[in-house]
Amino acid sequence: MSGEAEAAETTGRAPCRIVVCRDCCCGSPKVTGLDHAAQTARLREEAPVRVSGCLDVCDQANVIVVQPSADGRAAGARPVWLGLVNSADATEDVTAWVRAGGPGIAPRPEILDLHAIAPPRRGLAGNRRAAPPIRDRGQ
Repeated sequence: MSGEAEAAETTGRAPCRIVVCRDCCCGSPKVTGLDHAAQTARLREEAPVRVSGCLDVCDQANVIVVQPSADGRAAGARPVWLGLVNSADATEDVTAWVRAGGPGIAPRPEILDLHAIAPPRRGLAGNRRAAPPIRDRGQ
């Protein structure tokens, strides 16, 4: 049983969700030394994953956003943006946290503090492009 199914069965509520940027920089040959498809597959073993177009923080590629579960949101948690998730070890750190409950449920491991980034400030600068919709590309 996947982590997603176990979480839903245990709590009866929606588990954490993960958004993975896979566009111009993230998930591309620009980020070397990582099997991007394997990273996405590994994350999917623990939680639902949506593949997104550019999240507009290209200097932090590969970017992953961990969205809190329903219980985490009820506890006041917000999505956590992680950048430079460019190794299998970093991916495992993310999956372990999600398995433990993620934002609002389990404390973020100190190792992931090294990856925590601020989300882009969309709409505040007139020259920023609009964010593309998040879409599932089946990756």
